[in-house]
Amino acid sequence: MNFRGIEFLMSCGILSQLPKSDRPEIVFSGKSNVGKSSLLNALTERKQIAKVSSSPGKTKTINFFSVEDIYFVDLPGYGYAKVSDDEKLRWANLMEGYFRSERKINLIVQILDYRHKPTSLDYDMLNFIEYNGFPYIIILTKLDKLNATNLKKRRIESKEELKDYNPEKIIEFSSENKKGVKELREIICSFTKE
Repeated sequence: MNFRGIEFLMSCGILSQLPKSDRPEIVFSGKSNVGKSSLLNALTERKQIAKVSSSPGKTKTINFFSVEDIYFVDLPGYGYAKVSDDEKLRWANLMEGYFRSERKINLIVQILDYRHKPTSLDYDMLNFIEYNGFPYIIILTKLDKLNATNLKKRRIESKEELKDYNPEKIIEFSSENKKGVKELREIICSFTKE
C-alpha cells in the first residue's frame, strides 16, 4: 500500500454527509490531544495531511482520507472539556451514527497516551469496541516523552490497566522517532487484504 499517496476526501459534520461505505475503512479513534493527527502524518510521511493543533478539541468532524481503495477515517477527539454541552451531544450523535450505519469497518486504531492511565472515556470507547465485536488494535503514543525509568513503569502499569481487553495488538508508538510506524503499516495492510 502506498501510504504516501493519501488524499484528503471530505469532512462530515452531520450524518447525511457521510460518503457511501463502498470500501474498507480503517478508523482512528482517541481522546483530544492524544497525538492522532501526528500519528496519521507519521504513518503517511505527510507532514500536514492531518492538521496538528497545539490546542485540543479542534477536530469537530469525521474526516475521510482516501488511500488507494481504502478509507482512513479520523474521528473527532473525545473528552475535551472546553466545548458546549450541545457540541458534545452533536459529537456523540455523529460518532454513534457513524458506527451504527453499517460501515465496512475493517479495523479500529484506538489511540491512548502512554504517559497516563486510560481515562473513563478511553475505557468507554474500548468497551464499546469490544461489545460490538470490531477488530481493533491499541496504539500507545508519546513513547518518546517517557524516559527509561518511566517507560519500564508504564509497561507494567499498562499491562494491568488493559488486562481486560483483547486487541489484535498493542503497539508502542512515537511520531517523533517513527517507532511503531512500520508495525502499524503492516497491520493495516493485513486487515485490508481481500
